[in-house]
Formats: sequence, C-alpha cells, structure tokens
Amino acid sequence: MLPAFTITQLYRCRWQVELFFKWIKQHLRIKAFFGTSQNAVKSQIWIAVSVYVLVAIIKNRLHLKPSLFQILQILSLTMFERTPLHQLLTLSAPEPIPLVYDNQLNLFEF
Repeated sequence: MLPAFTITQLYRCRWQVELFFKWIKQHLRIKAFFGTSQNAVKSQIWIAVSVYVLVAIIKNRLHLKPSLFQILQILSLTMFERTPLHQLLTLSAPEPIPLVYDNQLNLFEF
C-alpha cells in the first residue's frame, strides 16, 4: 500500500498535467495535429507555444491594449499584408503604401 504523501504527490503531478492541457486548449490554436508521431505532436505544440510567447512579448513591448487572443486573430487575418505591424495592432487607419512606377508613362496629369 502506498503512503498518503506518495499518493498526494502523484495526484498533484497529474493535476499539473491536466492544467497544462487545459491551458493549451484555451490559449493555443491547434485544431488538428499534422502528424501522429511523438515528435510531430511535440513540434507542433512547441511552435504554438513559441508563437504565443512572441505575441505576448510584442504586446508587452508595444504596450498594446487588445488581448493576446485579439492580436492573434488580427495577425492571422493580415498575415500577408504589407501594413506595418505596429499600425495593425494599434488599430489606427492604414497609411497608403506609395507605388513607384519609374519606367511607366503617365496618361493623365493630376
């Protein structure tokens, strides 16, 4: 029979694992795993945690008011846009990106 202390320690360790997976489900956007091997699952979790930490650092350094979830949503929707990051995340109006046509003729003078 196991002593009460050993049982308590096992329960605490198991509870920490449960809390970790609950946090993953609530905070990381992993809809499906791309592989089933242990390495594939670990890699995908580490990538998701890394992205979460990087966004938290950006939020802290830029003193942003939106939540981490809102910032992640903005980034996922604007991933391929050329708008500066600070402008995207401060929700200010975008500045037009100047288009340069050095080798084209002007049809109309404005």
